[in-house]
Amino acid sequence: MPLGPWRKKNKSTKEHLVDNEEVSGGHAGAGSPRKSVVNGAGLPPPPADLRPKLVFHTQLAHGSPTGRIEGFSNVKELYAKIAEAFNFSPPEILFCTLNTHKIDMDKLLGGQIGLEDFIFAHVKGLKKEVEVYKSEDALGLTITDNGAGYAFIKRIKDGSVVDRVKVICVGDHIECINGRNIVGTRHYEVARMLKELPRDKSFTLKLVEPMKAFEMLEPRSKGAKPANDNKMGTGRGTLRLRSKGPATVEDEPTEFEEKAVKKVDDLLESYMGIRDTELAATMVEVGRDKKNPDEFAMALDETLGDFAFPDEFVFDVWGAIGDAKQGRL
Repeated sequence: MPLGPWRKKNKSTKEHLVDNEEVSGGHAGAGSPRKSVVNGAGLPPPPADLRPKLVFHTQLAHGSPTGRIEGFSNVKELYAKIAEAFNFSPPEILFCTLNTHKIDMDKLLGGQIGLEDFIFAHVKGLKKEVEVYKSEDALGLTITDNGAGYAFIKRIKDGSVVDRVKVICVGDHIECINGRNIVGTRHYEVARMLKELPRDKSFTLKLVEPMKAFEMLEPRSKGAKPANDNKMGTGRGTLRLRSKGPATVEDEPTEFEEKAVKKVDDLLESYMGIRDTELAATMVEVGRDKKNPDEFAMALDETLGDFAFPDEFVFDVWGAIGDAKQGRL
């Protein structure tokens, strides 16, 4: 059976800041289409320059005026637009959350943005270096990345090795492992590196925590809860960011899509120690019309491309998609 790989793979607009604008309530460009492929008459969508522009509102999570951004198709372009709005360099952004300034991994921006979502950008704060003694095989970390080269901690398991090192927090960007700079390394590679560290020995992590406002200083969170069933956005539709091709406006995820994506994301964590809703959504999209596991695996080979998934993982993902179709999840 083939192994399924995955590859993560402009228009210019002007942004400006809006002083004293309220954060509460919905924000989005009006007149947004609900379908991305065809219009109501079954015709191709109009040229890009004739489509309504989608405008999103954004703030820096530690506090700032409100900015307006538009004209982005993927996460890297989104970061560039936010950085331009606030006059700093895009690499300063660690990650974004939707509709909350808190470091809430349940609200982490992934591959979809609700048309009325408010975007909060979390930028680099304090740097810290910590030595960890690996007393067990598993460290208790779940790793994700920001789509632009930064891997960071999404969850810390209660009672784990890392949970006992209180200086390590959810949201921390992992910059170096034992002196090796891992900026630009994908989350699954970082998870593998941490797993392969020898047991009963110490190792060093260089971390960068998100900048916090004074009122955000609070006891450490353990991160996202896997059982949470959070919707991607609050608006009537979502903007789907793609690594290849333009972003598209789509209906909100169906119940099938939400349950299937959540289950596949859980499988990613179980097999590889990562969470990635964009990857999970892509796998669900690829597998929804496939008739058997072999056809699904071949489609993954054609669609995704960075590394080979284990065969048993592919089988389990195929099973999860089938269970979601039948309403068994």
